[in-house]
Amino acid sequence: MMKLLRFFTPIAIVLLLAVAPGAGPAQAQANVVTFDKDELAIETAAGGRHVFEVEMAVSPDQRSQGLMFRHSMAATAGMLFLFERPEPRAMWMKNTLIPLDMLFIDEGGVIVRIQERTVPFSLQAISSGQDVIAVLELNAGTSSRLSIKPGDRVVHSAFESGS
Repeated sequence: MMKLLRFFTPIAIVLLLAVAPGAGPAQAQANVVTFDKDELAIETAAGGRHVFEVEMAVSPDQRSQGLMFRHSMAATAGMLFLFERPEPRAMWMKNTLIPLDMLFIDEGGVIVRIQERTVPFSLQAISSGQDVIAVLELNAGTSSRLSIKPGDRVVHSAFESGS
């Protein structure tokens, strides 16, 4: 009986560690936060209006998680990162599996910079280059496909010009 216990004890410990919170790779997703959704529109200088359903990243935990660990995102979806005050911002792609377009937005809802087709998993900082209050992440290629450019306007209640 003692031999049997000595054999099963290490197996039991390994099984307990495998399912314990914080054990192994599952830990990265164990602290997943949820996001409220809202609608916004981008109005282009060329007269286009494009509507997206976005997840709202407003808390520090939400902004920290962002779109990490996602395998896909709907064509008309995105994530809007909102900050308390305008200042230069930098984003990265750590643990982000899908390439993105990052649109940097000022207080009035004007897109001031677009970084297209970001590289998944990259730790390179992607800077706004000036004060912004928000960053909108869309699927890579969306800006180009819809002719969205700096100077175009994001219509959302978070911005001074929003509705």
